[in-house]
Amino acid sequence: MTDLAPLRRALLSVSDKTGLVELGQTLAAHGVELLSTGGTAKALRDAGLEVRDVSDATGFPEMMDGRVKTLHPAVHGGLLALRDNQDHVAAMQAHDIDAIDLVVVNLYPFEETVAKGALYAEVIENIDIGGPAMIRSAAKNHGFVTVVVDVEDYGVVLDELAANNGQTTYALRQRLAQTAYARTAAYDTAVSTWMAAKVGDTPRRRSFGGALAQSLRYGENPHQAAAFYTDGSGRAGVATAKQHQGKELSYNNINDTDAAFELVSEFDPAQGPACAIIKHANPCGVARGATMLEAYSRAFDCDRTSAFGGIIALNQPLDADTAQEISGIFTEVVIAPGADDAARAVFAAKKNLRLLTTDGLADSKAAALAVRQVSGGYLVQDKDVGRVSMDDLKTVTKRAPTEQETADLLFAWTVAKHVKSNAIIYVKDGATVGVGAGQMSRVDSTRIAARKAQDMAEAMGLAAPLTKGSVVASDAFFPFADGLVTAAEAGATALIQPGGSMRDDEVIAAADDAGLAMVFTGMRHFRH
Repeated sequence: MTDLAPLRRALLSVSDKTGLVELGQTLAAHGVELLSTGGTAKALRDAGLEVRDVSDATGFPEMMDGRVKTLHPAVHGGLLALRDNQDHVAAMQAHDIDAIDLVVVNLYPFEETVAKGALYAEVIENIDIGGPAMIRSAAKNHGFVTVVVDVEDYGVVLDELAANNGQTTYALRQRLAQTAYARTAAYDTAVSTWMAAKVGDTPRRRSFGGALAQSLRYGENPHQAAAFYTDGSGRAGVATAKQHQGKELSYNNINDTDAAFELVSEFDPAQGPACAIIKHANPCGVARGATMLEAYSRAFDCDRTSAFGGIIALNQPLDADTAQEISGIFTEVVIAPGADDAARAVFAAKKNLRLLTTDGLADSKAAALAVRQVSGGYLVQDKDVGRVSMDDLKTVTKRAPTEQETADLLFAWTVAKHVKSNAIIYVKDGATVGVGAGQMSRVDSTRIAARKAQDMAEAMGLAAPLTKGSVVASDAFFPFADGLVTAAEAGATALIQPGGSMRDDEVIAAADDAGLAMVFTGMRHFRH
């Protein structure tokens, strides 16, 4: 192995033809012989380039509808042979194998085929076999062979050829080999994950893959290195959003923006505007309104202090009036399914504010996996897409909730799913008025949420906290009656909770004594 390795022969086989002709032309100008297959060969020939078919090199035609074309010793021998090993060189000469110095392959579009909802047979046909085999062979022999799997690396390779008289450096070949193995690993992950879903059983082996979207300045704290990877799912949200202005997103920005957008996506825009304000991955205000401006203002009034420096997510496009109101305080990120020109003009004066727009909302009902790393392994579970309707509610108290209370209970229950446990949410007229999150005891979350509402009432000059006449959602059952009693003392009139405690009868009795309506959902929304 030497540092500089010359490129004399290249094999190009790509499904994405972006930049292919320019790459082929530059390689040819450096005297590199081009080998290719199928559509790639045609595209190069149509551009006037001389191309040798792989079938000519192997002595075998493409067969079985293209399933077999590069799986041949003439190809893999040319990739794997060590150029400084005399036995390898002798074997190449004895079997008339030519060395292949560059492989450019991007794989069959498996992920895209799955994403468009293709039938099983079509998805199977888009599992690439020959491509990953060539990539792995070339990457293993990176001491001599250059392998390229991303269009973004075409320019890097061509720059090295120009700087090194038609040769590449070992440092580049090693980096490209790592990228190549990561690509085949991610590809196999996509295939195995899809097949696991089709089989339906918990797989014995599970892998995860991603593509680098952004290198971050640091992680949660400045001493932690970090990066952002996308999973190829194309889900609407921070990973696929367009950033119109503002500084580069940080680790914490991305995490909080995801939490905000996932929450606001629960609210159908056809049923009116909704806004969620997030701080440290927890909602500090969520509301509906007749207009987006009203929805934002009502969400902001839940906890104006915590909203400072927060993340705002909208379920409808941002308009100028709402943008103007948001501009009144420091906000890190605003994300919405669109923004009109007038709104963008308002934000243009706020150069540090990041504005992100998406193509629609995230599908809050779509099945997905949630993954968390623990020491020595991963915890994998289904994403919490659980929801309840009015028909799922079981009234357990003497008094049933009113129509308005029921609407607010369902709203509060939706928000509760996105609040760290123990979670308590007070809601009144389609807006949160107190949020208690992440406490070790449920009664403390109940008290904190009520206290925040009291503080806001004093700040806004209200005669009484908005918890008076509100409803309460609890993400899990009340283990004792104390949390319910605290909510009643804060002015709540109805509660929604999963039920299932050993002391349900005690809690129900306390609700009846206080004149509260209470419904059970039979579903828990722990979030840790």
